[in-house]
Amino acid sequence: MVFFQRVDEDLGCASYLIGDETSGEAVVVDPAYAIEPYLAEAERLGVRLVRVLETHTHADHVSGHGRLALEHGLPVGIHALAEPEYPFDPLEDGDELQVGEITIRVIHTPGHRPEHCCFLADGHLFTGDSLLIGDAARPDLAVEAREGAEGLYGSLQRLVELPESTEVDPGHVAGSLCATGISEAHSSTIGWELKTNRALSYPDLQEFVAATSTVSAPRPPTVERVVALNRGPFLGASPPLEPLEAFDGQVLDVRPPHEFAAGHVPGALNVPVSGSSLGTKAGFLLDVDGPVAIHASSREDASEAAARLRAVGLLDLAGFLTAPAATEQMEPIGVEELERLVAEHAVEVVDVREKNERDDGYIPDSRNIPYRLVGEYADELANGKPVVTVCESGARAGVAASVLAAHGIEARPLLDGGVPDWQARGNAVTKFRRCGT
Repeated sequence: MVFFQRVDEDLGCASYLIGDETSGEAVVVDPAYAIEPYLAEAERLGVRLVRVLETHTHADHVSGHGRLALEHGLPVGIHALAEPEYPFDPLEDGDELQVGEITIRVIHTPGHRPEHCCFLADGHLFTGDSLLIGDAARPDLAVEAREGAEGLYGSLQRLVELPESTEVDPGHVAGSLCATGISEAHSSTIGWELKTNRALSYPDLQEFVAATSTVSAPRPPTVERVVALNRGPFLGASPPLEPLEAFDGQVLDVRPPHEFAAGHVPGALNVPVSGSSLGTKAGFLLDVDGPVAIHASSREDASEAAARLRAVGLLDLAGFLTAPAATEQMEPIGVEELERLVAEHAVEVVDVREKNERDDGYIPDSRNIPYRLVGEYADELANGKPVVTVCESGARAGVAASVLAAHGIEARPLLDGGVPDWQARGNAVTKFRRCGT
């Protein structure tokens, strides 16, 4: 069997090309919207793509099944409970699909979504959003959380009955919002997961449901849009990104944060393309129903940013700005200056990490507002006192400061450090232990 795994590190999504070297036939499992890597790999391996298999209707990224169907004539297989609005080959539990000499068995594994299926082929188990490495997928994105958790528990029990040597090839790796405890590893085995996976450690259904149905991970606002795109009529390729001299609307500045601070378009939001999770962060911050222009350091960076935005369903891209009037500035802060201003009570410190991160230690008297929510608190923060945004390393602090600046608030991000650097200089931090932890 030929095997190719593609991981979108920005979203933590994994997809696969598998095929039979002898017959020269191959299928793609859970393709990303950017289908070019599968085409290039198929050409390199000397195989012909004959089918797309979807484990389920994805909620976190736009699928490439529409492009593969429209541009290359590939049929798409998915369980009928997905209720797709496109032509599809219905999959059922126990179905066996032939790709040359390779047999792919369909295992219906509801929980994350009712239609979810895994695929077993030549000792490889493609688990989609069911069993992940170190955890299991969240059960609350398609149905009520307890109902999803009950279904997921039964599905996991079926999967762990497979031989312990079975390779686990997941649909998500670390960085995905589909679970909170996913490993950075890209593959595992059933035997290893039985020993180490948190989701497989609960002794019975009741404990599993109690532990997994209370999901604390944020729900991206693009979920419904992405599901609709993936369930709806086939979606073709997006038009090329065109240059713009100016744009009266949403501007996403994807340049490095210090470049943004030195000069940016008034009202622009800064999510650097050089950082992680650009698509997810932008989805939380932008009006997903409005057009967006990209301000980048180069055409290549603009194209990369566009690809990441399209991957989460933000398709209305007006173009990229080449030399806009970048008249607004921002003044970052260093740890030494922050120490002085905190001692003088001259600033309000906003910790923009998630609450579970903050529990490990935070600057005393700082306020916790995750970066994705700071815009909702702009009126409260507009009290005339400068706001300093801090996080773990500076990345989200810069994003949050750009949001506050767009609301007219004097915001100064700690860009070149974070709470660990504050603590390393001997400053006190407050730790918080939540009941039951």
